[in-house]
Amino acid sequence: MAMSKIGSLGPVVFVVSPEAIRTFQDFSRSAASRFAKHDIIMQKPKTQFLGPGLDTISFKMWFDVRYGLKPRKELDKLTELERKGKAIPLIIGGKGLGTGLWVITGLSQTWDKIDSAGNVHRATATVSLEEYVK
Repeated sequence: MAMSKIGSLGPVVFVVSPEAIRTFQDFSRSAASRFAKHDIIMQKPKTQFLGPGLDTISFKMWFDVRYGLKPRKELDKLTELERKGKAIPLIIGGKGLGTGLWVITGLSQTWDKIDSAGNVHRATATVSLEEYVK
């Protein structure tokens, strides 16, 4: 099997290769416009379009030693990105999403399988992103 690069979130590469499988699932993107309401005495409020809002994205990633990954190390990479608050690109299928940069606003981990020595063999991470505009 040849390497197939699906995309990346900054330094985290989504890939399927003979050495490792690092992918995502349950990808969801949301967008909402911004509006203001202006109260008018004895009339309904007037609505004014302010512009687009920031998009949000969420997805799950799973890490399994059977697929060439070290789950704890993978989770540590994501935690480091989240804690630094650094804006990073999200690229899927060779194309950037949104205005180009995203920040991790939420990260939850589930350690699905742990051995008797405390080694994580399988884990899931749920990643929440928000579009970042300079």
